[in-house]
Parts: sequence; structure tokens; C-alpha cells
Amino acid sequence: MLRTIRLLCAILTTFVLAVALGGPAGATSDPPESISLPNGFRPEGIAIGSGPFAFFGSLANGSIYRADLRTGRGAIISEGPGTPSVGLKIDGRGRLFVAGGTAGDARVIDSRTGKVLASYRLATAAAFVNDVVLARGAAWFTDSTNPVLYKLSLRGGRLPADVERIPITGDLVYGTGINANGIAPTPDGRGLILVQSNTGSLFRVDDSGTTRRVDLGGETLQNGDGLLLRGRTLFVVQNRLNTVAVVRLNREGTEGRVVQRVSSPLFDVPTTVAAFGSRLYLPNARFTTPPTPDTTYNAVSVSRP
Repeated sequence: MLRTIRLLCAILTTFVLAVALGGPAGATSDPPESISLPNGFRPEGIAIGSGPFAFFGSLANGSIYRADLRTGRGAIISEGPGTPSVGLKIDGRGRLFVAGGTAGDARVIDSRTGKVLASYRLATAAAFVNDVVLARGAAWFTDSTNPVLYKLSLRGGRLPADVERIPITGDLVYGTGINANGIAPTPDGRGLILVQSNTGSLFRVDDSGTTRRVDLGGETLQNGDGLLLRGRTLFVVQNRLNTVAVVRLNREGTEGRVVQRVSSPLFDVPTTVAAFGSRLYLPNARFTTPPTPDTTYNAVSVSRP
């Protein structure tokens, strides 16, 4: 009798947990292809951690929105400072690292509470702090206006008191328009990869800021924006082309070949990309649509090649 009661309790517990997670025991459902964001939000960056939640930054006012990838529902978790939130990355401690765009700054936000844990002044003159990657024991930020990388060293995971500014030298030469934009680690973890939006070129950069053009066999990645590395595969969002280029890199990140291009009728100038499970998630920035407080925005998902 006691054994039967224990079995019934176990079945009931399984059922309750399944319902809490969104469905009956054993049931499966496909994730939504479109996730609605607040009207007027103007998304740009996206970050996804180990759980089924995506975080989006607003170009309009810097607010952070969290969405459940299973249901598509979400809410603002951190009200913005009135300046942009652009590129985002999340670490294993649930900290969101946020590039501040024209504000020339960076913020670190607790993804659970929305509390601002630290703020950093990166640039003192005109700047566009565009994207960020967590690699090589640091948070690295690009600036599309100034040839410099901003480095926040995370020794022991601790947030630093100040920022290190590393001049960009070598093959990457800044010109008119959006320069260094998306950033990712090399497959071997010994360097970083940058995309220069206005030239469509990829560059490998070392810790000293010295850049070397990545040999793409004559291909260019015009309007290259957010980058995502998985193994030796680099996903490059080509925003106004409504395309994601799939680039196969060598381990050092010095050579690569475009092996596929992914597009979708759901794309409306996607800017950045993150992955969860077998899918890629991209916010639609809708740069070709005049922004108003009532303009609708969303993020979309496609199968990962």
C-alpha cells in the first residue's frame, strides 16, 4: 500500500511539473517563430543564456526586455537610462553586458532582477559602442566610430573598476560609415573576429589590437552586423540584405569560406543573432521603417543550419 502511494505521488509530481513548464507530461510544442516586442521598442541586440529566455536591448531608451522562448511572452525587466542599448551578452552568472551606442558607455545588469551592477564610461568624445563578446577572460566592446577596443578584464569573474582601451591597428582601417561592428572569438579561442560593416570584411584581432584580414576567398559580407560562433561555424548577420551568411573558419580564424546563406520572409532588417537548441533567434530592427512610438517590432527564429 505504501509503495502504491509513493508511486501515485511521483506521478502527480511529474504532472504538476509538466503543467508548470507549459504542458502535460510527455507533450512537446514547437517554439514560436515570432516573438512580439513592445511597440516603439526598436530592438538591436539579443542575448540568450542557458535557460529558455532571450534578452533584447532597446535603441529607443535602453530598456531590457526578457522573453520566454517557449511561449513568446515577456516583459521589461530593466528600465533604460534614456540612451541606447545595442549589443548584449550574458555570462554564466546571469550578468548582462550591454553596449551603450552613442552614449559611449557600457552597463552590466543582473538578468534576474534588472539591477544595474556597474556602469563604465568607455569614450569621452563622439562614439558608437556597438557590440560585445565575452572571451579570453574579459568583455570586449567594439566602437564603430573610433578605432579602439574596450576591454573589461574579469579576473575571477569580478567586475573591474576601470576599462582598458586598446587601439586597433593593422589591416582594419576606419572609413566613412559603420566600421567595427560584430565581434566573436576565433575557433581556437586565441583571438577575436571583427566584421567591418562598411567594407564587408572580416578581421582577426589579437590582444594588442593588431588586425589581420580574414581570407574569404573573394567573398564580402556587406552590411555585416552581429556575429555568432558555434564550433568553427561563424554566423554573420547581413542586416539590410535580410541574410545570415554561414562561414566555415579554420581554427585560427585567419581563413574562411561562405558555405551557405540563410534568408526568411520573416526577416525585416535583422541585426544580431543568438542560438538556443536547434534554432537561431534574430531581432528585426526594421531600419527601413520610420520609427514611431506605435511602430511594431518582433524577433524571429529560424532553424539553425
